[in-house]
Amino acid sequence: MFRWGILSTAKIGRDHVIPQLLDAENGVVTAIASRDEARGRAVAFRFGIPNVFSSYEALLASPEVDGVYIPLPTSQHVEWAVKAADAGKHALVEKPLALKAEDIRRVIEARDRNGVLVCEAFMVTYHPQWLKVRELIADGAIGRLRHVQGAFTYHNVDPSNMRNRVELGGGGLPDIGVYPTVTTRFVTGQEPVRVQATVERDPGFGTDIYASVKAEFDGFDMSFYVATQMAARQLMVFHGDKGFIEVETPFNSRVYGDDRVTLHNVNHAQSNVFRFADTRQYRLQAEAFAKAVAGESAQVFTLEDSFKNQKVIDAIYRAAGHEGWEPV
Repeated sequence: MFRWGILSTAKIGRDHVIPQLLDAENGVVTAIASRDEARGRAVAFRFGIPNVFSSYEALLASPEVDGVYIPLPTSQHVEWAVKAADAGKHALVEKPLALKAEDIRRVIEARDRNGVLVCEAFMVTYHPQWLKVRELIADGAIGRLRHVQGAFTYHNVDPSNMRNRVELGGGGLPDIGVYPTVTTRFVTGQEPVRVQATVERDPGFGTDIYASVKAEFDGFDMSFYVATQMAARQLMVFHGDKGFIEVETPFNSRVYGDDRVTLHNVNHAQSNVFRFADTRQYRLQAEAFAKAVAGESAQVFTLEDSFKNQKVIDAIYRAAGHEGWEPV
């Protein structure tokens, strides 16, 4: 059994990840660390976690932990991923791993010199609905892919929330812009060549709150928008010359309805619906990670893939500073 330690009592860990780590067939949660010891003990009591540490360093030194899940603020991800690797711990790091692609090189170097597994937590790449979309596109179910359309929005104006704090790595593109990008790359196996973008920032927060992006791939293009101060919406559509695929709950599993992929034919006269009931993508992610650590066959999201995805986000920010195309 893979023994997980949790660095911090972050909301995403409490509400989503820790419950599914506990459900995983090949892992247990043995420790949690919080700089607020009382808070750490409260979360440990809630989930039955036996060991509580008042510092992240102490948890990394614990012989009771094989690897860590890191849901710290984005600005601290690279630092603690490197520290975890240097402590000999495997690390699953919440997305985005970094705010610049070049920073990921430090994590790759730490992984390689310590012989550990470090992955960015793109849970969507473990969800069977995205494996199905990849299969349909590869099998030619929609013919030649011509256009990908995406949207990911929510409404959050809380000034204390890390998503609205520049110093913590907040902003719409790091938080949610990574998802249309990573899923398109995942199902097509292709990288964008160049991008155009418009980005709007909140005058008070300083974070990007809206981005409209166009990306050009080899043979198809993608358009998507993300926003942190708009009505909540999620959608991904893959449109070919013989049909199109709609992914109805593409990112936050079961939050916007059932996990469902719908394949429409060229005349919209016939639809095939693929439903995925009670799929726990965080659990699938944890199980694949533990299998990979154990040397079993398992596909995980590599740091090299993280580097490529972050390069796209970096290019979008650059493109927002001028008209026309920006190479990735």
